[in-house]
Amino acid sequence: MHTMALLLTLSAWLLGASLVAEATYYRHHRYVPYFHRYRDHSANAENLLPEVPDPAPGATQPGAPTRPEIPEVIHPRPEVLDPVPELFHTVPEVVHAIEEASSAGDANRVFYGVMFDAGSTGSRIHIYKFIQKDPVELPVLDSEMFHAVKPGLSHYKDNPEKGGDTIRQLLKIAKKTVPEEDWGRTPVVLKATAGLRLLPEDKANALLEEVREVFDESPFFVPNNSVSIMQGAKEGVLAWVTVNFLTGHLYSNTRKTVGILDLGGGSTQITFLPKSKKTVQSAPPTYIAQFNLFDHQYQLYTHSYLGNGLFAARLATLGALGADGLDWKVFTSSCLPKKFTDDLTFGGNTYKVSGIPDGYAGYKLCYYEVMKVIKGIVHQPYEVKGSSVFYAFSYYFDRAVDSGLIDGSRGGSVEVRDFKKRAKEVCNKMTKYRAISPYLCMDMTYITCLLKEGFGFKDDTVLQLSKKVNNVETSWALGATFDYFRNLNIH
Repeated sequence: MHTMALLLTLSAWLLGASLVAEATYYRHHRYVPYFHRYRDHSANAENLLPEVPDPAPGATQPGAPTRPEIPEVIHPRPEVLDPVPELFHTVPEVVHAIEEASSAGDANRVFYGVMFDAGSTGSRIHIYKFIQKDPVELPVLDSEMFHAVKPGLSHYKDNPEKGGDTIRQLLKIAKKTVPEEDWGRTPVVLKATAGLRLLPEDKANALLEEVREVFDESPFFVPNNSVSIMQGAKEGVLAWVTVNFLTGHLYSNTRKTVGILDLGGGSTQITFLPKSKKTVQSAPPTYIAQFNLFDHQYQLYTHSYLGNGLFAARLATLGALGADGLDWKVFTSSCLPKKFTDDLTFGGNTYKVSGIPDGYAGYKLCYYEVMKVIKGIVHQPYEVKGSSVFYAFSYYFDRAVDSGLIDGSRGGSVEVRDFKKRAKEVCNKMTKYRAISPYLCMDMTYITCLLKEGFGFKDDTVLQLSKKVNNVETSWALGATFDYFRNLNIH
């Protein structure tokens, strides 16, 4: 009977997932990293959550959610389940006996985490399902439900209630995905990125307060500081954790990790594990981040460039970012088709833009314009001129697909020189590519300039362009979920 009940529950859950709108993608994920053969410890070889010692008492990470305290044995066990699954915490058995895992029927315990990515061009929800197979081992990542809406929260800077409605709609996806009996112990967390960082403080706070009200009226567990603006440096670190976790590199005893390049709408990040001491010594102190993972101390090179995301860079190239007189000014660029005009909206503002009808257009002139946005702003790490492999995603991936560099369903490897070659072709044949996007010349030229003149990559540097790794979105969201449950103590 018990087995039959489990089968009925699983059938109902699968039926609920199938009813989600077609724009929602359910990604079943039971992945065994191919690097697990290098591990010499006995933990489960699947996607394990990083086991990191709890920080010292009183050493709370700034801006990090408060984690529930573990009750002492002298207190009666609360009737309500712990909001945060206690199996994430390594606790002596005499202090906190785990009743759920004591019977065979509860051996495989399932729980969830909901992470919102409030970006500059859209809001995304990531619903992660974890399974605790054994009380003495860490949970495994079983699957992800992903859904996105546009525009981003910053678009509603003058109407925060409407912005809150977009989050309320995404929460409906979570209610369909997470079983009702788990709602009260499933944490919901929202991290906003460059879109809100670029807003005036009062408008950003109004949006965040509206989201808090939406969360409070939901049936899910709302941790302390569940709604916040994430620091740019943490965005890069957590994306690095996600990609290296999913590719299996964090299970290896070697130092063969991969770097990450994330190009959003408002900001861009670069993060990698330096092999050379000169990289660390020559970098600005704020570009080096440290944290603990799998009982190892990592020291990463990481930086987020606010205002250098793809959409912000478009406006900077046009000379429109931060300009006044938006009601009557028209911003022009040789990166756009000559007879093209448009109203470009970003961050809640609308800009009138156009090509230069009586002027010249093409790659060389466009590259000169874009250089003004890059030169002297982006730091060149010492060792990126070497043979390091980088995973590039977000708009790196999207524009490579739009220009025909890679297949959108599979992704692929390219060299930096491939972006340059395709940028020249797109810019010199704007009429051909205008139907795909009239901004494609500007975007491809900007990516080329950012990689070469900005970060200093060589032409033959290999970039692995990916939207997903092992069926999970490549973003900082999974890393942020780990950080919430385990507290990676990034500083």
